[in-house]
Amino acid sequence: MILNFFNPRRRSVLRGALLVLLSLGAAALLSDFPNNRANPMIVLPTLGAIAGAIDHVRCMRPRWDLYHGGVLLLIYMDLMALSMILFFLLYPYALWLTHSE
Repeated sequence: MILNFFNPRRRSVLRGALLVLLSLGAAALLSDFPNNRANPMIVLPTLGAIAGAIDHVRCMRPRWDLYHGGVLLLIYMDLMALSMILFFLLYPYALWLTHSE
């Protein structure tokens, strides 16, 4: 059963959620959030969050039911987490560009 959790060929809502949330936590730690340090290693959590979002999209069903609605909410959560990770990645560089004058 544990081996099925790590098998990328099987769909898993839990694996997708863990990938996205752990990626968000890693990006917050890497960016040293209150200070917002530029760190190109935040690209790795971005890729992990994208992989989790793809796993959630794979779990969609063709017919509408409550499971489909729950997966849709998880996809919205993925988009919000991805936007925060991209903010952590790009905001320090935007500050650097505005203060370079």
